[in-house]
Amino acid sequence: MTLLDISGLRAGYGAGDVLHDVALSVDAGEIVVVLGANGAGKTTLMRSISGLIARRGTIELDGVDIAEDTPDAIVRRGLAMVPQGRGTIAELSVEENLRAGAHTRKDRPGVAQDLDRWFTTFPRLHERKTQKAGLLSGGEQQMLAIARALMSRPRLLLCDEPSLGLSPKLTQDMFASLAQINVDLGTAILLVEQNAMSALKIATRGYLIEVGVVAQSRPADVLAADDSIRAAYLGY
Repeated sequence: MTLLDISGLRAGYGAGDVLHDVALSVDAGEIVVVLGANGAGKTTLMRSISGLIARRGTIELDGVDIAEDTPDAIVRRGLAMVPQGRGTIAELSVEENLRAGAHTRKDRPGVAQDLDRWFTTFPRLHERKTQKAGLLSGGEQQMLAIARALMSRPRLLLCDEPSLGLSPKLTQDMFASLAQINVDLGTAILLVEQNAMSALKIATRGYLIEVGVVAQSRPADVLAADDSIRAAYLGY
């Protein structure tokens, strides 16, 4: 079943569009990766889906067009985003950040249950739950950003460059966590990532964006085996 269905999407900043008639879909429970060079429009895509910038076109989440919705309304409909650069609230503690991620929810027992879930999934966060987010390491901040987004219990999680600034070991652990979250919770994931090979390993399908236009859409294993994709994005 299609969870996210985008067609004719145009978005940008100021007078010019960065995205041009983008069409993209994510099925329920699926992991989809978006590849592209710097400046291709990947972050603009994520920000437009999340309602953070003006956009035109159709963005349907579970059959409902959210293209005119505010970011808060989009979160309530079941979509959450981990922004590039993590975006944790530096002056709040780890636990306060997690609770902020659940600000649209009214089920206090469920929020408490999810706090326990993510403290168990990411033990380092439990160890530092009273520490200010701004004092965490890069890897810990990324764990926190992912867990905070998941506190809203989204059906679709957007992740914009989650491995940015992480060591190879932390990158491996982070992708393993995303794959496990997808399996355990059935959360669909739309992933923008420069570490293309790691992303393609956990994805079912991939899109290639070039200069704001979808140039290719193919199964992840086919993209990973394509010589031109390997040369441009996978480094071999």
